Parts: sequence; structure tokens; C-alpha cells
Amino acid sequence: MEKTVLYENIDRLVQYGLTTGLTSKEEEIYTRNQLLEVFGEEDYQENDKTGKAVKTEELEDILKNLLDYAAEAGLLKENSTVYRDLFDTRLMNCLLPRPSEVSRNFRELYRKSPEEATNYYYKFAQDSDYIRRYRIARDIRWAVPSVYGDIDISINLSKPEKDPKAIAAAKRMKQSSYPKCQLCKENMGYAGRVNHPARQNHRIIPLKINQADWFFQYSPYVYYNEHCIVFCGEHVPMKIERATFVKLFDFIKLFPHYFLGSNADLPIVGGSILTHDHYQGGNNTFAMAKAPVEQTFTVPGYEDVEAGIVKWPLSVIRIRCKDETRLIDLAEHILNKWRGYTDEEAFVFAETDGEPHNTITPIARKVGDTFELDLALRNNITTEEYPLGVYHPHQDCHHIKKENIGLIEVMGLAILPARLKKEMELLKDYILNQKDIRSNADIEKHADWVETFLPEYTDLNEDNIDEILKKEVGKVFVRVLEDAGVYKCTPEGREAFGRFIKTL
Repeated sequence: MEKTVLYENIDRLVQYGLTTGLTSKEEEIYTRNQLLEVFGEEDYQENDKTGKAVKTEELEDILKNLLDYAAEAGLLKENSTVYRDLFDTRLMNCLLPRPSEVSRNFRELYRKSPEEATNYYYKFAQDSDYIRRYRIARDIRWAVPSVYGDIDISINLSKPEKDPKAIAAAKRMKQSSYPKCQLCKENMGYAGRVNHPARQNHRIIPLKINQADWFFQYSPYVYYNEHCIVFCGEHVPMKIERATFVKLFDFIKLFPHYFLGSNADLPIVGGSILTHDHYQGGNNTFAMAKAPVEQTFTVPGYEDVEAGIVKWPLSVIRIRCKDETRLIDLAEHILNKWRGYTDEEAFVFAETDGEPHNTITPIARKVGDTFELDLALRNNITTEEYPLGVYHPHQDCHHIKKENIGLIEVMGLAILPARLKKEMELLKDYILNQKDIRSNADIEKHADWVETFLPEYTDLNEDNIDEILKKEVGKVFVRVLEDAGVYKCTPEGREAFGRFIKTL
């Protein structure tokens, strides 16, 4: 590839930095020289791209050209997604201000309003390519109606899958404990390696939460609008306790336009990272937040707090009060009762053989001048019939969703695996052409499911098959949520739920 191509695209990347505000005009030459150094270049020639304006949507093309050049020049160990991501993150860092400047800008804007601060920081996270807009755009999203409201479904395509060579290389690598996990503050500026993503373009915002050092960032995969992560400055494990509720509301008081929730702290019903205390939030209203309270109750000693059971497939108690300290007190009371609660008739066991099973997934928000806290009751017991969990997606749903039901899905947003994109395309072909689904190893797991819903549709054609498949996938996810509910939305389930409520 010609050197002129390298110089042109370096200039385009510098102009991208100027256009987005990542790079100041005074640093234009400095930034270009930083990029030349990454490529090992000692020379530079101006070209017809020098100084020309660049649109933000051109970034993917610019980086592709630069990465192709790097691959041809032997600057990549291997021309694969893993090594390309390591290299282009290094390139993006050349455009960015130091972490202290980003924090300072955030604080200055926060003095005007929390919204201005988060708007700035969210845009920065995208402009810096920490959030790769062009990958997020590939995610497939739709909504399906249900008796619980409209449920959001997504097939996650933005998180790159590692190729077999990269997986093998990661296994051969000397194991490193730095950073200890992908949430640790030490990720900021870290160059990454084949088994750990590059984070030179990562900037985090310091916060004081429950009188301790915490940090605020956005998720690189933004499963929903302004999907943020709030994490402890120390690498300590997740734990649901009174302090959890304090920390949730400390954040909500700082950013009242956001919600914040925590994954549960036990395997099966918890999130993917239980080793580092963290929460997820953002500027989004999920189906669960819109769901009404179907039955109100009063907890003795907390008559000033509104309480009720939410009309939702998981077992959710909603408490509301203008004084968040009262919610913290009541939440601790409910948590302690639930931790030790057993109801054999309802197949709820606090523990078996010394292993605890009961915990809570909490979500905090502010609605007008009132604080709200949703407490989803969780239980991770397993049996021979349900080895992955009684209150976990059951086997007949595993063809669509087998993974844990964490915070985001508790609230009504399905994060479904990327494999489903290809599988749904195959199913579409097999259904329309009446081919044997069981004959294809990639989709045979869907055969029983298709046989159950196919008779409901007398007119299947090219125009409606996509919507039908989306609708039926959505129905399966609703069943997944119902599986995860400790108390079912049936008269028997509500009666059992009421037995727990009476213990409060």
C-alpha cells in the first residue's frame, strides 16, 4: 500500500479529532506526529486530504485503511479482529486529552447540570471509539407485546467474537493479574493484550459513593441508551447488603435522570462479573419500570412508604418514598427477611447443605420528586431436573437463551447471542421451503419450537416470516423471564408471594 494512503488517512484521522473536539487546533501537528510515530514513520508529505473536514461516520473507513496498511507493513502480529482492535485503540489515544482534562470538563459541566455532564461524557466515549458506534449499529433490536407490556429484544452483534487463533494464543500467554479484571480502574490507558482488551482510549470519572472512591464509565457495548457502569475503586466482590442501597441512592442523588441497579450476588442469578463490586445504570426506561403495581401492601413500621407487588414475570416488590433513607431501611429489612426465608410448599429454600440461595436484584430511580426502589427476589437453587437452576431459563428455552438472567434482562431487555442471527436466517429458508429443520446441525435445536408455533400461521410467506420469527423469539424470552420468577403470576404463586409479604 502506498505511503500516500497512510498520510491521507492519518490526516483524515487528525481532522476527525478536530471535528469531534477530541483534539484542539493547537495540537493538530502534535497529534499527527504521534500517529506517525505509531507507524514508525520519520517522513510526512501533505496531500489533498490535509485540512479537509471529516464527518464522524467516516471513522470506520479511516481506521480500516490505517489497519490494512499496518497489516501489510507487518505492524500487526496477525491480521485479525483482536490485533486490529489492539492497534486502532492505540491510534485513537493519539487524539485524546489526558484523563484529568476529561474529568475537569465533566466537573465543570456538572456545575451547570448533571445532564450536560453526562451528555458530554457519553459523546466523548463514542467519539473516542471506546464505544464503537459502527458496531453497535449492527445489533438487531425489536419489541414484542406481552401481558407485562412491550418487552425489548436484542441480538448482540457488537461484541466481537474471538477467532480460534486468538483463543489459542490467549491460552499460551503467561497469565497476568494486571489489571485484575476488566472493571478495575487500572484499565484506564492500558495497552491490552490478546486476552485483555486495549483501553488506551478509556477515561473514567471519579465519584464519591458511600464516602468511598468509586468511578463512572460507559459500557463499550451500550445495550441501551447511555448504558453506564459505576464501579468500586477497589477490586472487591459483589455483595448485596444495606450499603448497596446507600450506594444506589448516592448515585441517583448525583444523577437523578439516570437509574442504577445491581446484579444479584450469587452464581446463576448474578451477573457475569461477581468478583468486582459494580452497578449498571443509564438514561433508559425499561418495561419493568413501566409495569404497574398490581397489589399494594403496608409493612408495619414503614407506613410512610408505598409498597406493592409489580405486575411482572419476576417476583418484584416496589417501594416508593420521597425520603430515600426510609427506602434504604425498608430494603435492608426485606433483604434480611428474604435471605432467611424458606417456604417448602413454594419450593423456596434459604439454604441447602449450608449453601445460601436467596438474594435480591435491586434497581433504584427517581420519578419526579419521589425515590423508587424495585427489589427482584432471586433464588439460585438447582435440582436434578434443573441442574442450571430452578429459577433460570428452562431447557426448552435454551435454544434461544441459556445464559444467566442478570440485571438488564430482569428489567425486560433480552440480550440474545449473536448465533441467532445466522440461525434465524437459516430457519427462514427452511420454513419457507418446507425443508427438514432436523437435518441441519446448526438449527435442529429449534425444531420442536418451530413445530409448536407453525400451526398458528396459515399464511407464511417472504413478507411476514421475519416478523413472525421475531414475535416467537419474543414469546420465548417472556417465558424465560417467567422461569426466573420465584413466584409465578398465578393465583397459587401470588398466594405464596403473599405468605412472604406477611413475614415483613
